[in-house]
Amino acid sequence: MKMPYGKYQGRLLADLPGDYLGWFARQGFPHGELGALLALMHEIDHNGLGDLLQPLRAKHRAT
Repeated sequence: MKMPYGKYQGRLLADLPGDYLGWFARQGFPHGELGALLALMHEIDHNGLGDLLQPLRAKHRAT
C-alpha cells in the first residue's frame, strides 16, 4: 500500500523512514487499515526486521 497523503505521499508504506513512523507512534496512528499498517511498519522498523519486507518490495517493483 502507498502512503495516501503527507510528506511521503505515494511512497510504499514499507519504505517510510523510521523517524516518520515514530512520529505517528507518538501522535497516534490513523484509524482503520492505514493506521494498522503504519503501526505494523513501526514495529518492524523498531525491532530491526526490515529484511522481512524485501519480498514485498521486490514484488511491487516487478509489476
